[in-house]
Amino acid sequence: MSDANADTTSNQPSLDGRDITEEEVFTAHEGGKLSIAPTVGLAGRRDLAIAYTPGVAKVCRAIADDKALTARYTWTHRLVAVVSDGTAVLGLGDIGPRASLPVMEGKSALFKAFADLDSIPLVLETTDVDEIVETLVHLRPSFGAVNLEDIAAPRCFEIERRLVEALDCPVMHDDQHGTAIVVLAALRNAARVLDRDLASLKVVVSGAGASGVACAKILLSAGASDVVVLDSRGVIHESRERMNVEKIALAEQTNPRGVRGDLADAVAGSDVFLGLSGSTVPESVIASMADGGVVFALSNPDPEIDPAVARKHAAVVATGRSDYPNQINNVLAFPGVFAGALDAAARRITEAMKLAAADAIADIAAGDEEFGADHIVPSALDPRVAPAVAAAVAQAAADEGVVRRHVAEVAAEHH
Repeated sequence: MSDANADTTSNQPSLDGRDITEEEVFTAHEGGKLSIAPTVGLAGRRDLAIAYTPGVAKVCRAIADDKALTARYTWTHRLVAVVSDGTAVLGLGDIGPRASLPVMEGKSALFKAFADLDSIPLVLETTDVDEIVETLVHLRPSFGAVNLEDIAAPRCFEIERRLVEALDCPVMHDDQHGTAIVVLAALRNAARVLDRDLASLKVVVSGAGASGVACAKILLSAGASDVVVLDSRGVIHESRERMNVEKIALAEQTNPRGVRGDLADAVAGSDVFLGLSGSTVPESVIASMADGGVVFALSNPDPEIDPAVARKHAAVVATGRSDYPNQINNVLAFPGVFAGALDAAARRITEAMKLAAADAIADIAAGDEEFGADHIVPSALDPRVAPAVAAAVAQAAADEGVVRRHVAEVAAEHH
């Protein structure tokens, strides 16, 4: 599923015919994975006078007179803050902010590699929603966007919602929406392969955490009409008691047939199984799906069901792993989404922008010669993806009118 949702040193697949060793992993992380380098020369006194004092004062005065000039004369216009409290890291759970730093550094490295975006990891030693929101509000002049990462549900929903309201810049919790965007792209193409319409599919989402809730919501936005969601207590429905605010809202929007019971009850006769819970699913449950089904077993490193077993009963199978066809990986989405939002100087990331990102990802794979049941999404390393997603997201932002036009014009002059 995500680029960072499991302990990647355990059960690690062999890549390029060679196993990844523990020594390789620790050596690669020595000193961290990031550094900052100046973009201007600092070799002599003239350089210092231009880049620092006294020359820098002229730029400071210009920005004081017109804050939009920050986009032209500082790096903040294309700087992403990668923010975590360390409460839901990989498959490790609540390991704290310091232990989460290698993941946040990795995320920043991916931003640079795939979208040429600078980013700064910010890990916060608090799990208090008010304190997290207040901290980022005060830091707003220092960055252009916020990527929330590895924050446990249900707090992650409230933190994102409040930051979207409080900040005039793109905010996205990647564990939710990055996963959802790529899942939608993959399911659109699975439906194409099977000559089906998304609205006709009976979809079962196993898992009601951050990614499960977001996937259900984006599928509904994209036209899915029959989505059933389960958590550890079974099917979510309106009559259930002791549900948090997110699950209550989900119950109102999903399960139109009034399904009750456990996973076996929900999956029987369904067209799509979307696994986001980390639990093991028996073969008999997948065998009970309708003919020509779709199985996305996205838990890492161990999918909910062995892909080879799933293929006995499903027409299209995807996982979150790189050693099987159809890897559902967040890196297909988040670099381009943030690049497009920042290129457009968008005030926020909207549902239409996410849908546009999913369409862009799906269209790349659909245009490939190898498009089919084993190729419904591009490779996570495909260089076409981030630019295509960025362009689609920027256009959607412009179409919706969520662009800070003065800032966009100033940034465009710079580029």
